[in-house]
Amino acid sequence: MSPPQTAPGRSQSRTTDGIALAFPHIGATQRRSDMADPSTPKPLDGRRLTPERWLHGLRARGARFADRHGRIGRATYEFVVFGVKQGWACLFGGLMCAGLIGSHLFYPEESALARYDFLVLYAVAIQAAMLVFRLESVAEAKIILVYHIVGTVMEVFKTHMGSWIYPEPSILRLGGVPLFSGFMYAAVGSYIARVWRLFDFRFAAYPPQALTMALAGAIYANFFGHHYLPDMRVLLFGMAGVLFWRTSVLFRIDRVHRSMPLLLGFLLVAVFIWFAENIGTYARAWVYPDQEDGWRMVSIAKLGSWYLLMMLSFVLVSLINPVRGPGQIGDS
Repeated sequence: MSPPQTAPGRSQSRTTDGIALAFPHIGATQRRSDMADPSTPKPLDGRRLTPERWLHGLRARGARFADRHGRIGRATYEFVVFGVKQGWACLFGGLMCAGLIGSHLFYPEESALARYDFLVLYAVAIQAAMLVFRLESVAEAKIILVYHIVGTVMEVFKTHMGSWIYPEPSILRLGGVPLFSGFMYAAVGSYIARVWRLFDFRFAAYPPQALTMALAGAIYANFFGHHYLPDMRVLLFGMAGVLFWRTSVLFRIDRVHRSMPLLLGFLLVAVFIWFAENIGTYARAWVYPDQEDGWRMVSIAKLGSWYLLMMLSFVLVSLINPVRGPGQIGDS
């Protein structure tokens, strides 16, 4: 009798997916690179290649190159792909940070158009370009709009209470808040929506949506209420811990999904937002009361606020992006 035939690519898959064996519960979601990739946009026009489709083509060629160089080649390849995907997910926020720094260093003081008003037009241009060049889906744009509104409302209240100020003049503002500020919040929503799609998120032990919505509502209310009532932040951290303690996010860099505690993911993103806030205050896009006489790093205590805001952002995005379990397959 002839030996049983091995499915093409089986031995290669065992070699390249060895790291994923640490997470046997996600085996059902493993996919080969030659299958449909949910992080690749659906064809919009047969004659047009979007940058994401072009990047996907490069990724496929890189995967074949990595396969010829064993585990070290594949580990290096996945590390690079992870960084590229994260950078691509941060596109909106990265361009906004570049605009803040660039306008702080080079924008002419004698210009008839105030710097803050220029930043509003700059942010609108970025948003329009991302839609025109198919860098963002309509669903992602809806998330950005919702988050822009949510963030602007909070900005108006917080500046009224003196939590921070916008020191430069402008015309395009609501109360004491220049309209570009809403785009800074929207950049967080944009990142979450894009990283969700690019890494094909799945979730294990995700809590009921009604409970996550209640937590998000309580977090948002506390941003306002703590000015008049006791700060409920510690209680909110505890509620988040109870809800998400068992939850893992499964993210796919290339061929297989890997696992990480969702609470850890929230923390890592909050740290990066805190760094971005230091960039914003250095560029005097806004300043805290202790920075009016000169820039200093934002208090590390603000990290807790960003951690809670990260959870709020995540829940808002989950209203549009499907929350799928490890074995579920669907459109991203």
